Amino acid sequence: MKVENPFDQKRGYQFGIEITGEIKPLHDSIIVTEMSFEGRQLSSGIVLLGDDGKTDGIRPRWARVYAIGPEQQYVSVGQWVLIEHGRWSRGLKIIRNGEEIIIRRADPEAIIFVSDDEPENIDTISTAVHA
Repeated sequence: MKVENPFDQKRGYQFGIEITGEIKPLHDSIIVTEMSFEGRQLSSGIVLLGDDGKTDGIRPRWARVYAIGPEQQYVSVGQWVLIEHGRWSRGLKIIRNGEEIIIRRADPEAIIFVSDDEPENIDTISTAVHA
């Protein structure tokens, strides 16, 4: 009998966990969703291919705040946060009200910016150099 590993190195666990109650992060934790690892188009019109797992992928990313812990004072649910590269957990797919959502824990100390509105221009470019 062959058993598939549900863990994908880039995206996290690929099975859904049915959530019926409320997700309550502890302390000052921040749970985010809608973090994009796909290709994007710059405001100049240049299309950049998906860059996750590549040197060009070393850049901060925007995500929407899904839930916060009771001690979190700086962000609110529904806001958008720009997070330093790699300062988030692997994704966990949950199923809530029949909708699949990938959530991640973001490091509260790694929040660069907070926005009430979804960022229209996500031109975050990597300046990293691969040795």
